[in-house]
Amino acid sequence: MLLNVLNYFFEENSILLIHILNLFVLLILVILFISARKTGKKWTRINDYLGTITKTVNSVRYGDLTKKVGRIELPNAEPLAESINRMIETLYDREKMIIEYQNELHRQNKFLEAVINSLSDGLVIIDENHRILRATPKISEWFGISGKKLVGTPIDNYIVLPERAKIESLKENDIYIKANRASNFSASSMELKLEDRKRRHIIIIKNITDQKELENLKEDFVATLTHDLKVPIIAETNMLELFLNESFGPVSEKQEIALKNMQVSNKELLDLVQIVLETYKYRDGNISLYKENIMLRSFINEIVDEMEPISIKNNNKLKFSSPRDIRVYADRIQLKRVIKNLIQNSISYGEPNSPIEISIGEIPQYIVIKVKDYGAGISQADIDKIFNKYYSAAKKFRKIGTGLGLYLALQIVKGHGGELAVESEEGKFTEFTIKLPAVMNINLHYGE
Repeated sequence: MLLNVLNYFFEENSILLIHILNLFVLLILVILFISARKTGKKWTRINDYLGTITKTVNSVRYGDLTKKVGRIELPNAEPLAESINRMIETLYDREKMIIEYQNELHRQNKFLEAVINSLSDGLVIIDENHRILRATPKISEWFGISGKKLVGTPIDNYIVLPERAKIESLKENDIYIKANRASNFSASSMELKLEDRKRRHIIIIKNITDQKELENLKEDFVATLTHDLKVPIIAETNMLELFLNESFGPVSEKQEIALKNMQVSNKELLDLVQIVLETYKYRDGNISLYKENIMLRSFINEIVDEMEPISIKNNNKLKFSSPRDIRVYADRIQLKRVIKNLIQNSISYGEPNSPIEISIGEIPQYIVIKVKDYGAGISQADIDKIFNKYYSAAKKFRKIGTGLGLYLALQIVKGHGGELAVESEEGKFTEFTIKLPAVMNINLHYGE
């Protein structure tokens, strides 16, 4: 851009100066004529001077800025010759400046290109027709084709996008590169806005093969560990039940309190292990949903009754409201897990002595379940992360958490064809919204 401006400036000023030089030649001709009449100089001498000036001006016109007008031994003509020479010097200085700018711009372009080419990620620039305009060496390597041959070809020839994904709005989406099926890649896109108003997009492609392998190893380890932990936890739970039933003799009041506390801790630990195992199952697609007709009013009342002792302990009041009973077609166990998880989060992060509101409703095509608390809230920096696997806000509040509860809740809701969203304002409130497809067929029966 700068170079174009400078070139334009140079060209416009050069033309102007050349026109001025031509005027000077005309003026000098007039002056020479007048001087010849006054001094008696011969026209042959005047022609020599005029030829010298004309030759100099023509040299400047064709880019030679080293020529100068020689000394003119006539009154009134010498200042004009000096002015012409100063203009030529000005043109020469400006040409040098532009050349320096051009060289600097070239150096900057080379540096920027070297930086881009050294990136571990690949960059592709495409036009509005998804044709490749530019690609970095990494892209050529992954696509298995040289950069020159890539230019002008559709990017669809080389990558496979997820279902319903648009190349203009990719956001860390997993993709397949046809020439590298053994590797894992993700892609993001952004619009490239230039002054020519032509639609272009930059596609950033990352090789996440190592990351995926590490994640799989971690998940396999966690799944194996939690599976092995589940057996002794269940055995201990059964043993505690025997003690509380006085199968081994009388139990004092203090012993009963201790045993019940151990029982609660065991249940929390078992729930934690179960969440990890369920998460692992979802990763492999092994979990099944057993859908049935559920009347939400009685269903959520049961959940509220189960969660009430925990809420009372934190001085929270569970408030459930429903204008009318609503039916939903869902997996009872899995939906219960989602709602209990949201209520548990509200109890953990809600302000003590504040209400936790649960409500149900309907919008076009969806059944809506809301859980709202008035407490710590979620920052804007964290709100996009809370559904990520292993992300937990518990650490900020010195609490225990795996970061899997909300991730699992999201997967369950998605498995039902629904949506799970959150709205929050730090220090004021947090509201989770479950949207499940509305039951269209009124003849559905329980247990279907």
